[in-house]
Amino acid sequence: MPAPASEREITFPSGNATLHGIVSIPSAPKAMVVLAHGSGSSHRSKRNSDTAGVLYDAGFATLRADLLTVEESALDERTGQYRFDVATLSERVLAASTFVGTVTEAQLLPLAYYGASTGAAAALIAAAKRKDVYAMVSRGGRPDLAMSCLPDVRAATLLIVGGADVPIIPLNEEALKCLSGVKELAIVPGATHLFEEAGALETVGRLTVEWFTRHLPRARG
Repeated sequence: MPAPASEREITFPSGNATLHGIVSIPSAPKAMVVLAHGSGSSHRSKRNSDTAGVLYDAGFATLRADLLTVEESALDERTGQYRFDVATLSERVLAASTFVGTVTEAQLLPLAYYGASTGAAAALIAAAKRKDVYAMVSRGGRPDLAMSCLPDVRAATLLIVGGADVPIIPLNEEALKCLSGVKELAIVPGATHLFEEAGALETVGRLTVEWFTRHLPRARG
């Protein structure tokens, strides 16, 4: 899938860190979705680009946000220092959310989160703190790392897990019990953690668009 034609590279601050990302905004966007990926990935990866493309085609603006600096990413690849530091990662999801509020075309848009792996835990923690997040999708996520915050999440939350991602399924089932708002668990048959099987990411994309369409209000303005 080609990248959206309207996308542009951006930077945004989070404390002393300068983080990178890509904003994509279609004409007459329905909402703004902040995408938080896990470790070992970046805003330029094909998987994240494809996800943004599916949302763009459905009329959703996106920010594909790196939650680590270039230097932190390099260190994390060697040591794993940051990948489970969901407190820091969640603060950066919040910083990305603040940034999209400064984007002229996105200022009146409803806000949603989409997180993968540990990025999903970070997004859930951020959603528990920021009450204007209407909907949240976790793909192959680790919501167990955000367990203490889950009762405070008001966003309608969809947890998507691969049917062959055996260790992650019970973690998501337990997390589902802790969520107090609108919630659902979807299992994609035969899919592993990265949803690399034929048709798996397409299924995730369809479920995501359906969830956001159902639970996000119409944009104001």
